[in-house]
Amino acid sequence: MARREQLGVRSSEAVGPYTLLHIERGGLEPGVPGQFFMLEAPGRLLPRPMSLCLAPSGELAFLIDPIGPGTESLCSLAAGDVLHVFGPLGNGFDLRVDRPLLVGGGIGIAPLPYLATALGSPPTVLGFRSDEHAGEQRGCLGVEVVVEPTFVTELIEPGHDVLACGPEPMLHAVAELCPGAQLAWEASMACGYGACYGCAVEIDGEWKRLCVEGPVLAA
Repeated sequence: MARREQLGVRSSEAVGPYTLLHIERGGLEPGVPGQFFMLEAPGRLLPRPMSLCLAPSGELAFLIDPIGPGTESLCSLAAGDVLHVFGPLGNGFDLRVDRPLLVGGGIGIAPLPYLATALGSPPTVLGFRSDEHAGEQRGCLGVEVVVEPTFVTELIEPGHDVLACGPEPMLHAVAELCPGAQLAWEASMACGYGACYGCAVEIDGEWKRLCVEGPVLAA
């Protein structure tokens, strides 16, 4: 069940151009891979939705791309700082799959480490726009990495249960290639529980509030 708590930052570390933020878990449950939390940095009016990246004992860890004032504020937090956290929210991945293949693009890789742990480290393909963004992902056991102009869809072989997260063009390409895939969509969110409609997106002619009907949807 979702809860809202004020939690302390344990550490913050750079992972290529991204930041991995470790916070205390408090009384929050990590939830199902693919669910998200609303993180509110001090001094910011609106929180930011973040998928859980790792769930070590007593912690919650989030991989963040500093692309604007809100995410930059989260990335500037240091050990001892505090922030408000609300979650877990939304619908995560269905883990009842026989031959999982994880597919991620850009910051869409964020929920995949937690998902991989839940599924026993299945094969994974990741795509990035540059070698800097690919960073430490190269050389990880069971992980294939491509950089533009090569796309992750070129590495998807038939016969797998695909679970994907990434930018919208990538998800559309994955859906066309794998109609049975589970796709975690990205959108701006203000509340996290369906009241503001800020995360409503049109998918196949239907409007979906990603915070309550997603973020994971069937292709």
